[in-house]
Amino acid sequence: MTSRLPATLAGLLLALPTGLAAIGQPHVRGDVTAPPPAPPLLLVRGAETPIRLESAQIDAELSGGLAHTAIELVFRNPNHRALEGELQFPLRDGQQIDGFALDIDGKLRPAVPVPKDKGRAVFEQIERRGVDPALLERTAGNQFKLRIYPIPAQGTRRVRLELREALRRDGGRWRFELPLAFAADAGRFDLQLRSAEQPQAEGLSGDARIDKAKGGYRLSLARAPAGGALALSVPAAAKPRTYVQDYAGERYFLAEVPLPGVSAPRPLPAAVGLLWDSSASGRKRDHASELALLDRYFRRAGNVEVSLIRLRDRAEAPRAFRVANGDWSALRRELDSTVYDGASAAGGWTPRADIGEYLLVGDGLFNFGAEGFPKLGAQQRLYALNSAGANADAVRLSALAQGAGGRLVSWQRAGELDRAAAELLEQGPSLTGIDALGADQVIAAASFAQDGMLRIAGRLRDGRAELTVHLRDGDIVRTERVAVDADSAPSAFPARLWANWSIAALEAEPELNRAAIARLGQRFGVVTGETSLIVLDSLADYVRYDIAPPDGQDEFLRLKAVQAGERDSTRKASLDRVAGLYARRIEWWQRDWPKSALPPPPKPAGAIAGNELARRRAQSERYASDVADAAGVAPVAAMAPPPAPAPVAEAQALALESIVVTGSRMDKSEAESDGGAGARRATIALQPWQPDSPYARRLRAAPAELVYRLYLDERDSHAASTAFYLDVADVLEEKGQHALALRVLSNLAELDLENRHILRVLGYRLLQANEPALALPVFERVLSLAEEEPQSFRDLGLAYAAAGQYQRAVDHLYEVAQRDWDARFPGIEEIALAELNAIAAAHPGQTDLSRVDPRLRRNLPLGLRAVLSWDSDNSDMDLWVTDPNGEKCYYGHKLTYQGGRITDDFTGGYGPEEFSLRTPKPGKYKVEANFFGDRQQLVTGATTLQLWLSTGFGGAGQVDRKVTLRLKNARETVLVGEFEVK
Repeated sequence: MTSRLPATLAGLLLALPTGLAAIGQPHVRGDVTAPPPAPPLLLVRGAETPIRLESAQIDAELSGGLAHTAIELVFRNPNHRALEGELQFPLRDGQQIDGFALDIDGKLRPAVPVPKDKGRAVFEQIERRGVDPALLERTAGNQFKLRIYPIPAQGTRRVRLELREALRRDGGRWRFELPLAFAADAGRFDLQLRSAEQPQAEGLSGDARIDKAKGGYRLSLARAPAGGALALSVPAAAKPRTYVQDYAGERYFLAEVPLPGVSAPRPLPAAVGLLWDSSASGRKRDHASELALLDRYFRRAGNVEVSLIRLRDRAEAPRAFRVANGDWSALRRELDSTVYDGASAAGGWTPRADIGEYLLVGDGLFNFGAEGFPKLGAQQRLYALNSAGANADAVRLSALAQGAGGRLVSWQRAGELDRAAAELLEQGPSLTGIDALGADQVIAAASFAQDGMLRIAGRLRDGRAELTVHLRDGDIVRTERVAVDADSAPSAFPARLWANWSIAALEAEPELNRAAIARLGQRFGVVTGETSLIVLDSLADYVRYDIAPPDGQDEFLRLKAVQAGERDSTRKASLDRVAGLYARRIEWWQRDWPKSALPPPPKPAGAIAGNELARRRAQSERYASDVADAAGVAPVAAMAPPPAPAPVAEAQALALESIVVTGSRMDKSEAESDGGAGARRATIALQPWQPDSPYARRLRAAPAELVYRLYLDERDSHAASTAFYLDVADVLEEKGQHALALRVLSNLAELDLENRHILRVLGYRLLQANEPALALPVFERVLSLAEEEPQSFRDLGLAYAAAGQYQRAVDHLYEVAQRDWDARFPGIEEIALAELNAIAAAHPGQTDLSRVDPRLRRNLPLGLRAVLSWDSDNSDMDLWVTDPNGEKCYYGHKLTYQGGRITDDFTGGYGPEEFSLRTPKPGKYKVEANFFGDRQQLVTGATTLQLWLSTGFGGAGQVDRKVTLRLKNARETVLVGEFEVK
């Protein structure tokens, strides 16, 4: 045990030039119900003095309707210790990350693609060693996060971020906007922009200097403009243009095809489905503009039947409305009354065959439930309406809409409503197909002209290719032919644009297409939901983590071959170590431990030599040493006198109460078991735990029908607090409001889609609420985020068992046993094996253990078992069990006189810690949890603990009780419950 110092958090306001309205909003654990927060932060843990932006250098180049921007930032850390920085920013539609680089030994080193879960795991492992990693990943929607470590004490760190984007056309000109408010306070500022065509500065960009230069024009700025942004335009070509790029041995092309044509009103159906996202994140949307757009839609439609479905954690039943002569006031009042709360589920509703088109109004951040978005009929269209900007998953919304014959309509300002209405209510030339000679794998950015421009990419197979583009323009069908030559203008865009558009087509069903998305992201260096970019410090790190470096490939391959042989031997040694651990457990289980009263303290040396007590003491001490040796820790004397119990708060002395059984094998009316305890009965009682916050007291005192309304009244004061939603869900559940309790609980999925700690708590609570079907996708998400943590496999395995999928449970628990884990997770393999064998013994006809090492196949039933796990990393919680002898089993006294045994102490986060006793003596066993300390900011404002108490574990009469509670302060101890053996 060591002491820990909690980290502090400070932030430097920054806004990278990559989004509208400065740079949008960060996707961190923010207020999901409040208006959008200020521009994003460079989050810096432990900064007494804010990090400063010392310099900003921007280089941009315009080529036709394409733009490349490189932003080089130098941060200065005035503090006396190294810090980690975390920069969060959104991208606009059409923008993509082209790369980033970090200075290593004074030289910029480019990032390389890596699977997302692996990138995060490697970053955190290397960060613990105090060397130089950097990681760029996509979080949710079009939000991105760049993590840099270290920013040296009283030193600087340089990072370069590169972006590419397809520009929007306004009339006959390409528009380029570059927000620069982030650099207003930079010590040094320089911007250089090159363009083949003469740029025209607009708005408050008048300080820009434009000169002729070789090959075109150069625009210069020596300071950030007063308006906080650079806006300019260049002439757009009226004829098709083509570009080529050689990439990884292939030649890719990009064609820009202007599509002149007059838009005409499109026919609207007689029946419309309105899918209204009513989740908590819906409060970030611009509802006034959404309703204004719908007003134009229904006025155009005139007379129409509307089926309204609200989407939250569960889809609500459809409600029917009639719009007559454009009057939709009743529907509008209903939408105005919407309560935005809960997570976002895509499924749970069935399309009606008589509905011509659906309007999906929301952000597309589906984060709850296992069902995907329902498939619409062949003649049904889907239009997605997005007012959430970068806080939305525009790629998925667009893929869903285009896959159903519609399109995504996005806007962020009221001034854009005319354009949005035209996109929703009118139709211009649309793409019906492309034939290609001399090219393959051809894909278009969209099936319609965006700002009058159709963009097409593909792979050239010959020196010249011809594209035949089939179009529908109203009732007219026509074709356009575009020639692509291998010697077209070179560009750095075609390959990645082709990859981006290919990925976008897969994003309608990201879970089904995860592997394909990951392959494309890895191959082309595209940051996706499955691929990140990483910079490592040394070639040895690239070899250690099997990540191809940006250079030095020959040496990398040589060292990788050497490492492969070492890895095979390490894997075998790891399994042998686990087999040794389990053999020690079997040896402990087979011993006949004394059940008499605890003997008095030993007499002076020699006084009891030769008697039976001395023999038993020596035997216990030898076994304790063996257990410790197997686990790789220092031996602990088995019979050392236990320390005095920590004082328990007065509230914990209240009478214990039983709770509902959550075990899947319980078939008795009482929480009792005689499995593993001979003829004795063992019962479990849990200490009632209630939060003491003012809002919790207010809700508990209210009648059941008012609790939800009071929760809404309190929500804006606690909207970013995980604990708040947990507490309210508990009160609603206690008062019989199960559906509302689930809705409130599901808000945890809205707080941060990438936070595995919060998602673990959500999964635990869903299991506790007897909702394993909802818990499974949550734990599957956790596994995708943290495959390097054994708890991810264990949690998912136990969730599968709760859902009745026993073979999948066994398979995931065995992954815990056979993989080689970080030293932060000592002995977790033994606990998972005990659970694996118990599940297999209870369901012999539904499980196959043939792939499990024979040394690990043995069920070891227990009379009593208690398991403690928690949600926060780098934290140390302790399980204490005090038996009828008054002897406490805990990390400092791991083996009791009667054979009570506790597994290794987890000092680095999550647990689990397990207490086991095969044959308990009669009496009461007190179970407590102790918060020893932590080394991180807690995600819930407190550490959330889960206790799993079992009697008859691994036997036919197994009874389980599970409870969740929270501890805030180091050294805090709570009474969790008691076993009583009669």
